[in-house]
Amino acid sequence: MQTLSSVGDVFALFAAGGSESYFGEPVTQLEHALQAAWFVEQHGGENTLIAAALLHDVGHLLHQEGEDIADRGVDTRHEEMGAEALAGHLPAAVLDPIHLHVAAKRYLCFADRNYFDRLSPASKQSLALQGGPMTATEAEAFLALPHAREAVTLRHADDAAKVAELAVPPLESYRPLVESIWR
Repeated sequence: MQTLSSVGDVFALFAAGGSESYFGEPVTQLEHALQAAWFVEQHGGENTLIAAALLHDVGHLLHQEGEDIADRGVDTRHEEMGAEALAGHLPAAVLDPIHLHVAAKRYLCFADRNYFDRLSPASKQSLALQGGPMTATEAEAFLALPHAREAVTLRHADDAAKVAELAVPPLESYRPLVESIWR
Protein backbone atom coordinates (compact mmCIF):
# COMPACT_ATOMS: atom_id res chain seq x y z
CA MET A 1 0.00 0.00 0.00
CA GLN A 2 1.47 3.31 -1.08
CA THR A 3 1.53 6.05 1.54
CA LEU A 4 1.17 9.64 0.48
CA SER A 5 3.45 11.58 2.81
CA SER A 6 3.20 15.07 1.30
CA VAL A 7 0.94 17.27 -0.77
CA GLY A 8 3.61 16.97 -3.46
CA ASP A 9 3.13 13.18 -3.45
CA VAL A 10 -0.61 13.60 -3.95
CA PHE A 11 -0.23 16.09 -6.78
CA ALA A 12 2.44 13.89 -8.39
CA LEU A 13 -0.03 10.99 -8.28
CA PHE A 14 -2.54 13.13 -10.20
CA ALA A 15 0.19 14.10 -12.67
CA ALA A 16 1.11 10.45 -13.23
CA GLY A 17 -2.38 8.92 -13.50
CA GLY A 18 -4.83 11.78 -13.82
CA SER A 19 -5.02 11.56 -17.60
CA GLU A 20 -6.44 8.03 -17.42
CA SER A 21 -10.09 7.57 -18.36
CA TYR A 22 -12.55 7.62 -15.50
CA PHE A 23 -14.28 4.23 -15.71
CA GLY A 24 -16.55 4.57 -18.71
CA GLU A 25 -17.30 8.25 -18.14
CA PRO A 26 -16.48 11.08 -20.61
CA VAL A 27 -13.82 12.55 -18.27
CA THR A 28 -10.37 11.67 -17.01
CA GLN A 29 -9.51 10.87 -13.40
CA LEU A 30 -8.16 14.41 -12.93
CA GLU A 31 -11.13 16.09 -14.62
CA HIS A 32 -13.46 14.12 -12.36
CA ALA A 33 -11.56 15.15 -9.22
CA LEU A 34 -11.41 18.81 -10.24
CA GLN A 35 -15.09 18.93 -11.16
CA ALA A 36 -16.11 17.33 -7.85
CA ALA A 37 -14.04 19.88 -5.89
CA TRP A 38 -15.41 22.74 -7.98
CA PHE A 39 -19.02 21.65 -7.50
CA VAL A 40 -18.57 21.50 -3.72
CA GLU A 41 -16.86 24.89 -3.78
CA GLN A 42 -19.66 26.42 -5.91
CA HIS A 43 -22.22 25.22 -3.36
CA GLY A 44 -20.38 26.87 -0.45
CA GLY A 45 -18.73 23.75 0.94
CA GLU A 46 -16.17 23.99 3.71
CA ASN A 47 -12.50 23.76 2.73
CA THR A 48 -12.31 20.29 4.25
CA LEU A 49 -15.16 19.08 2.05
CA ILE A 50 -13.62 20.71 -1.03
CA ALA A 51 -10.40 18.82 -0.26
CA ALA A 52 -12.35 15.60 0.27
CA ALA A 53 -14.05 16.07 -3.10
CA LEU A 54 -10.72 16.66 -4.80
CA LEU A 55 -9.15 13.59 -3.18
CA HIS A 56 -12.14 11.22 -2.95
CA ASP A 57 -10.94 8.90 -5.71
CA VAL A 58 -7.21 8.92 -4.96
CA GLY A 59 -7.60 5.20 -4.30
CA HIS A 60 -8.33 4.67 -8.01
CA LEU A 61 -4.98 6.26 -8.82
CA LEU A 62 -3.27 4.00 -6.29
CA HIS A 63 -4.70 0.63 -7.29
CA GLN A 64 -3.77 0.95 -10.98
CA GLU A 65 -6.10 -1.91 -11.91
CA GLY A 66 -7.35 -0.30 -15.10
CA GLU A 67 -10.62 1.10 -16.31
CA ASP A 68 -12.13 -2.36 -16.83
CA ILE A 69 -11.80 -3.47 -13.19
CA ALA A 70 -15.59 -3.53 -12.61
CA ASP A 71 -16.02 -5.52 -15.83
CA ARG A 72 -13.80 -8.12 -14.18
CA GLY A 73 -16.13 -8.21 -11.17
CA VAL A 74 -13.68 -6.62 -8.74
CA ASP A 75 -14.41 -3.95 -6.14
CA THR A 76 -11.04 -2.36 -5.37
CA ARG A 77 -12.43 -0.68 -2.24
CA HIS A 78 -10.80 2.48 -3.50
CA GLU A 79 -12.52 4.56 -0.83
CA GLU A 80 -10.69 2.64 1.90
CA MET A 81 -7.40 2.62 -0.01
CA GLY A 82 -7.50 6.38 -0.53
CA ALA A 83 -8.47 7.21 3.05
CA GLU A 84 -5.76 4.89 4.36
CA ALA A 85 -3.08 6.42 2.12
CA LEU A 86 -4.00 9.91 3.35
CA ALA A 87 -4.47 8.96 7.02
CA GLY A 88 -2.36 10.84 9.50
CA HIS A 89 -2.07 13.85 7.22
CA LEU A 90 -5.64 15.12 6.95
CA PRO A 91 -8.39 15.66 9.52
CA ALA A 92 -11.39 13.41 9.90
CA ALA A 93 -13.51 16.07 8.18
CA VAL A 94 -11.61 15.15 4.98
CA LEU A 95 -10.91 11.46 5.53
CA ASP A 96 -14.38 10.41 6.67
CA PRO A 97 -16.24 11.68 3.58
CA ILE A 98 -13.60 10.04 1.37
CA HIS A 99 -14.02 6.77 3.24
CA LEU A 100 -17.83 7.06 3.19
CA HIS A 101 -18.53 8.27 -0.36
CA VAL A 102 -19.31 4.75 -1.61
CA ALA A 103 -21.52 4.07 1.39
CA ALA A 104 -23.25 7.38 0.62
CA LYS A 105 -24.13 6.07 -2.86
CA ARG A 106 -25.57 2.93 -1.28
CA TYR A 107 -27.47 5.09 1.21
CA LEU A 108 -28.92 7.37 -1.47
CA CYS A 109 -30.12 4.34 -3.44
CA PHE A 110 -32.06 3.35 -0.32
CA ALA A 111 -33.30 6.82 0.65
CA ASP A 112 -34.25 8.22 -2.77
CA ARG A 113 -36.13 5.93 -5.14
CA ASN A 114 -35.14 8.06 -8.14
CA TYR A 115 -31.44 8.27 -7.28
CA PHE A 116 -30.56 4.87 -8.76
CA ASP A 117 -32.18 5.81 -12.06
CA ARG A 118 -29.96 8.90 -12.30
CA LEU A 119 -26.73 6.94 -11.84
CA SER A 120 -24.52 6.44 -14.86
CA PRO A 121 -24.21 2.88 -16.19
CA ALA A 122 -20.66 2.64 -14.80
CA SER A 123 -21.85 3.78 -11.37
CA LYS A 124 -24.68 1.23 -11.41
CA GLN A 125 -22.19 -1.48 -12.29
CA SER A 126 -19.87 -0.56 -9.43
CA LEU A 127 -22.84 -0.29 -7.02
CA ALA A 128 -23.59 -3.97 -7.56
CA LEU A 129 -20.01 -4.81 -6.58
CA GLN A 130 -20.13 -2.45 -3.59
CA GLY A 131 -23.10 -4.13 -1.91
CA GLY A 132 -26.10 -2.55 -3.64
CA PRO A 133 -28.61 -0.27 -1.92
CA MET A 134 -28.51 -0.19 1.87
CA THR A 135 -31.13 -1.78 4.04
CA ALA A 136 -33.06 0.37 6.53
CA THR A 137 -30.79 -0.84 9.33
CA GLU A 138 -27.64 -0.05 7.34
CA ALA A 139 -29.01 3.40 6.45
CA GLU A 140 -29.72 4.22 10.08
CA ALA A 141 -26.21 3.14 11.08
CA PHE A 142 -24.69 5.14 8.21
CA LEU A 143 -26.48 8.35 9.20
CA ALA A 144 -25.15 7.98 12.76
CA LEU A 145 -21.53 8.09 11.54
CA PRO A 146 -19.47 11.27 11.87
CA HIS A 147 -19.44 13.19 8.57
CA ALA A 148 -22.10 10.99 6.94
CA ARG A 149 -24.05 14.02 5.74
CA GLU A 150 -20.88 15.52 4.28
CA ALA A 151 -20.28 12.21 2.50
CA VAL A 152 -23.76 12.52 0.94
CA THR A 153 -22.88 16.03 -0.26
CA LEU A 154 -19.62 14.68 -1.66
CA ARG A 155 -21.54 11.87 -3.35
CA HIS A 156 -23.77 14.33 -5.18
CA ALA A 157 -20.68 16.21 -6.40
CA ASP A 158 -19.12 12.88 -7.40
CA ASP A 159 -22.20 12.01 -9.47
CA ALA A 160 -22.23 15.42 -11.16
CA ALA A 161 -18.49 15.44 -11.90
CA LYS A 162 -18.68 13.67 -15.24
CA VAL A 163 -19.13 16.54 -17.69
CA ALA A 164 -16.95 16.41 -20.79
CA GLU A 165 -14.84 19.52 -21.36
CA LEU A 166 -16.23 21.47 -18.40
CA ALA A 167 -13.94 24.42 -17.62
CA VAL A 168 -12.91 24.34 -13.95
CA PRO A 169 -9.90 25.66 -12.00
CA PRO A 170 -6.67 23.69 -12.49
CA LEU A 171 -5.18 21.31 -9.92
CA GLU A 172 -2.55 23.80 -8.77
CA SER A 173 -5.27 26.21 -7.69
CA TYR A 174 -6.14 23.73 -4.92
CA ARG A 175 -2.58 23.30 -3.62
CA PRO A 176 -2.83 26.14 -1.04
CA LEU A 177 -6.12 24.74 0.29
CA VAL A 178 -4.75 21.20 0.67
CA GLU A 179 -1.50 22.49 2.18
CA SER A 180 -3.45 24.55 4.71
CA ILE A 181 -5.07 21.43 6.20
CA TRP A 182 -2.20 18.94 5.65
CA ARG A 183 -0.47 17.79 8.84
